[in-house]
Amino acid sequence: MNRKTFLKGSVLTTSSIILAGANGIYAQNIENNGIDKLTDANGNFLHQPLPYGVNFLEPYMDAETLQLHHKFHHGGAVAGANKDLQMIQKAIVDGNMETVDYWTKKLSYHFSSHILHSIFWTNLTNKKNEPTGELLKRIEKSFGSIDQLKKYIAATAKNVDGNGWGILAYQPYSDNITILQCENHEKLTQWGAIPLLVIDVWEHAYYLKYKNKRGDFVDALFNIINWDNVADRLNTAIKFV
Repeated sequence: MNRKTFLKGSVLTTSSIILAGANGIYAQNIENNGIDKLTDANGNFLHQPLPYGVNFLEPYMDAETLQLHHKFHHGGAVAGANKDLQMIQKAIVDGNMETVDYWTKKLSYHFSSHILHSIFWTNLTNKKNEPTGELLKRIEKSFGSIDQLKKYIAATAKNVDGNGWGILAYQPYSDNITILQCENHEKLTQWGAIPLLVIDVWEHAYYLKYKNKRGDFVDALFNIINWDNVADRLNTAIKFV
């Protein structure tokens, strides 16, 4: 292994550790959700295709928004993360530490977006379903009922200042599920928390169909939440830790 290859692997590993802790948004369930495979064999970030057609989530999420959201916003985050990684590698090779802080912050932003979007697509389905099993048990323990959880995460997502996400996450340090409010893609998260369900409330997620009515969009999403996927993520998170 040459020095450049070693540095590339080291930077990617370090970035993953930083995001796993400081941003609390690191979870991969590759066996059940291929879209969660975030990098290729060389450590480059991958922009996976959607797990369904662009009309799949109609009428709650329109095809045009879905296509633009996935192609340009998620795709842009992937391209940005790859550039950030290259610039960090270049700075290390050149011995230029003055720019590392800037590119590390950019990587946190873009990579966080990549992770959350990858989870978001699999959190949605066109068949209405409800939580069961271990997921339902933990929801009732932490929030009282599924209706209480829905009210809580809906209010959290609707009230994000500016752009961001409402997140249901597993917190391994307390062995509980918890609700997070994430500004942008990476701010105000918990160390070590593993996202199970994410609600994207950036304007690009809803503006074509819902205009400025974020609340209507969040309410509509509960018709297409894939609770089976959320349950899979919880089971994987519990095993992972």
